[in-house]
Amino acid sequence: MSINPIKRLLIANRGEIAVRIIRAAQQLGIETVAVYSETDANAQHVKLADIAVCIGPAPAQQSYLSIESILNAMSTSGANAVHPGYGFLSENADFASAVTDAGYIFVGPSAEVIRKMGDKRAARHIAADAGVPVVPGYDGDDTDDAILLEHANRIGTPLMIKATAGGGGRGLRRIDEMSEFHEALMSARREAGAAFGNSAVMLERMIESARHVEVQILADNHGNVLHLFERDCSAQRRHQKVIEEAPCSTIREETRQGLLDAAVSLAKSVGYTGAGTVEFLVDEAGAFYFLEMNTRLQVEHPVTEMITGFDLVAAQIEVAEGRELELGQEDITIQGHAIEARLYAEDPSDGFLPQTGTLGIFGLGETATDEAKVCAKVCANVRRECGVVEGDIVSPFYDPMLAKLIAFGDTRESAIDRLSALIRESRIAGVTTNKAYLNQILCSEEFRSGKTRTHSLDSAEPAPKMPALKQAMLAAALLEADALKTCPLPSLAAWRTNADAHDRFILEAQGQRYTVDVLPERTANGWDIIVALDKETKQTVCIEGNTYRLVGKKQRFAHYRHNTHQYFDIGDHHIAVQDVTHAPATSSNKDGNGLLKAPMDGQVVAVAVENGAVVKAGDLVCIIEAMKMEHHIRADISGTISGIEIKVGDQVKSRAPIGIITSDTSTSGKESS
Repeated sequence: MSINPIKRLLIANRGEIAVRIIRAAQQLGIETVAVYSETDANAQHVKLADIAVCIGPAPAQQSYLSIESILNAMSTSGANAVHPGYGFLSENADFASAVTDAGYIFVGPSAEVIRKMGDKRAARHIAADAGVPVVPGYDGDDTDDAILLEHANRIGTPLMIKATAGGGGRGLRRIDEMSEFHEALMSARREAGAAFGNSAVMLERMIESARHVEVQILADNHGNVLHLFERDCSAQRRHQKVIEEAPCSTIREETRQGLLDAAVSLAKSVGYTGAGTVEFLVDEAGAFYFLEMNTRLQVEHPVTEMITGFDLVAAQIEVAEGRELELGQEDITIQGHAIEARLYAEDPSDGFLPQTGTLGIFGLGETATDEAKVCAKVCANVRRECGVVEGDIVSPFYDPMLAKLIAFGDTRESAIDRLSALIRESRIAGVTTNKAYLNQILCSEEFRSGKTRTHSLDSAEPAPKMPALKQAMLAAALLEADALKTCPLPSLAAWRTNADAHDRFILEAQGQRYTVDVLPERTANGWDIIVALDKETKQTVCIEGNTYRLVGKKQRFAHYRHNTHQYFDIGDHHIAVQDVTHAPATSSNKDGNGLLKAPMDGQVVAVAVENGAVVKAGDLVCIIEAMKMEHHIRADISGTISGIEIKVGDQVKSRAPIGIITSDTSTSGKESS
């Protein structure tokens, strides 16, 4: 096979994966082309590429999912190859075919292979024919509602409704009671259609207490197929991976070898080329079942790179040029352990709702703090892959992942410790993130002992948000301690007007305003700061350096600020308060029961009620799609609905009114469906 060099590579993607591919290509001396939607005009991948082309408005269907727009960008930019990244069009066979038909190089497998393996239903048939065990289920062509329900009853619960296209947990729903089937089916189809342009689904039995283990495959056009060992991706929430690691340290060697052999055999049977991943479920007995094959690069590919020393993106590019892999299977070995955490703009204490806003502070542990020795050791063994920097806007149109944080260690324990330290050292302000939640997982006994299964995080609640009152009182004490570092008593007391030399802070936490008095007292090692909201509400905060103690053991805290906002990272909590001590007082408004508002910016995809309908608490009111996921808005009280003005297709802003529920059992009206 002749070599066809890639001279100018277009990346048909955005965010951190676009940045990753751009940097890899530039290291190979290849010019890069970024494509971007109108809302991404100032994005990092646009700034890093040699050429950038706008491909349409913010909605993905009109930009990143538009084959025509990307082909036009290929022509306009003079690119001779395209890398699809992951998500969007990466597993779209029509896109791969259109690219090669137009005379360009597609960095990935052939359109024929993508079509075979990208459709989970067809992939099950191929895997079964290759002798790879598959999960019991229904993958027939007839997907009429009644037929699916019939097979669902045959398979039994727990059951998975699963989109046949795409990945990333989109279009995936678990059924525990058959009464849930119809609503879950409709939701899975809508989400799959929005994410992949294909709403087809299949059914599979839920394998309880399973590990999710996947094998990295790399193949060239000369018949060579290699595996780069396995990854454990069992730490998932809502079927989306949260933490991934390599290798999997909790399976027996015979199970590992069976997985590796099955993945290579499957790849050979379909004539696979490029990088791909074969995913399996492994039960408690060590039996494994084929789950799906991802015909693209995976989000978690860095952990494989860190334990093998292999650059998967560079290898993808070289294979696409027609080059033969230089290494044999015996040349690929494992060293150490690597672990990756996905940092999202989301609020774990509020149902993991995606967040939008401006990143006022965004530092991922790059600068050593007072714990210089710890941070220096951490930074030498980590990777930070992100598509945003400080000052960037997190929009509601795309996936809310901000970065991937990856750590390497000689052992699994050292890799976990290193990643935990990196997360603690990260400073983020402007949007709420899952930073503390990630560390909560890493520090849990279940995760550290290797007992995590695919369902574990669904039953493990995130640490509850610290009450606003406690946030304000603790923040006041920490702010006072911060002031005392630069202006200690008695000089600080000289400018205080009160006889007892106390300070007063007015702080806003979670939309509530509190006036807090603080009175510091010097101790041998630091300060005891008496914090009082009133005569009855008092507590003493003991502060020594960067630790504090209310009761029990000491806790570390980190303090940073942006404009008038003060931020404190304390254990599993991230406190954000606004210091309005010198601002004019305002009344604090709080929504009453029954006032429904949009949880975030998004598009209305379903409205389940009409004005005048009588609803019960928990009834579905509407569904808003944002960041490629559906968010169900339900009645918070029972009563009569009014004020419903939204309709399917409307764009709504965060906190925009949706409707009002009046609690009046005597009101007549029609029941909602």
